[in-house]
Amino acid sequence: MKITDVRAVPVRGGRRTYLFVLVDTDEGVLGIGESGLASRGEAVCGALDHLRPLLIGQDPLRTEHLWQVMSRGGFFPADRVGASAIAAVDLALWDIKGKALGVPVHVLLGGRVRDRVPCYTHVRPERDGPAEVARACMALREEGWRALRLALPASGETFEPHSAVRMGVECFSAAREAVGEDVDLILDVHTRLDPPEAVLLCRELEPLRPLFVEDPLRCENLGAYRTLRERTAVPLAAGEQLASKWDFRPLIEDELIDYARIDLCIAGGLTEATKIAGWCETHYLRVAVHNPLGPVATAAAVHFNLACTAFGVQEQPYHPAALLPEVFPMAPEWRDGSLLPLEKPGLGLAIDLDALAAARTTTWNEPPRLSRNDGSFTNW
Repeated sequence: MKITDVRAVPVRGGRRTYLFVLVDTDEGVLGIGESGLASRGEAVCGALDHLRPLLIGQDPLRTEHLWQVMSRGGFFPADRVGASAIAAVDLALWDIKGKALGVPVHVLLGGRVRDRVPCYTHVRPERDGPAEVARACMALREEGWRALRLALPASGETFEPHSAVRMGVECFSAAREAVGEDVDLILDVHTRLDPPEAVLLCRELEPLRPLFVEDPLRCENLGAYRTLRERTAVPLAAGEQLASKWDFRPLIEDELIDYARIDLCIAGGLTEATKIAGWCETHYLRVAVHNPLGPVATAAAVHFNLACTAFGVQEQPYHPAALLPEVFPMAPEWRDGSLLPLEKPGLGLAIDLDALAAARTTTWNEPPRLSRNDGSFTNW
């Protein structure tokens, strides 16, 4: 079996664009992957144009070899844009491998070590104050979710750290009181704080027992997590912006976090993610897959987490069957806060190619812009 083509298909679903990648073979086995950097989708498509000649004519079952060729073949190591393109191809290659061998991808990854994948969802009215956040949390608990993620609030297009910390703690406290101790709560800071504010926030949250505080600091200087680590007992999570095992090295080796936020669609796909997860296991760190993405990313995350010994929890902001059902008529089953295994070969997704073509778009995501009160730019 040989690869005959690699095609990028951006699709609009709800408020965002999802970038899917199709890998064709001469035996008619189609693989589908997804990129995690749709906010820079044209750049990823450009990277895919460079990868296509390297892949056509190759054996799609040689996933490790092709990963090395894609990652290192341009001499300069692939970073986020290149790694996101590689990730999408890599997922498609694993899909092809499973289909060719007639087994689900999680079997190829070592087989199931659990029977379901516990997930957390997003609490949406993060700007509406403690009472609305509490009501939203109770509604999600009634739906069956057992883990919820809140976000550090902004005020419209303005973000001021001290007021955001104060409101974030009030909302988190209201959520804890509303759902009790049987629901895990997470606070996503979205890299918006510097170390002094992050220390203040984490110390205030300690009595409220968060499962973890996510991305309290920016990722450019991971050594800053050492300062935060030394000053709080709150579990920390980071990694969704990282693109390789080398990026994760200081967080894992120095045990600066408790949960590794691997994004399968940015950090090089399943081939790279399994290496990062094995490394986490040696340091007793848990993996909390970053997954605000589309149906392919969700399916890949389910297979990965079924076979991941170091698994902690999976991000799942929506019910899988609710997103692009006309394109992907099959989805993982959600039950009582968990996703159940996909048992068909490959990633286990059916795809309607006509519906995919009809949903194709030329628009891309552009993240919101936040500023401080003085007009200076700050992270969204």
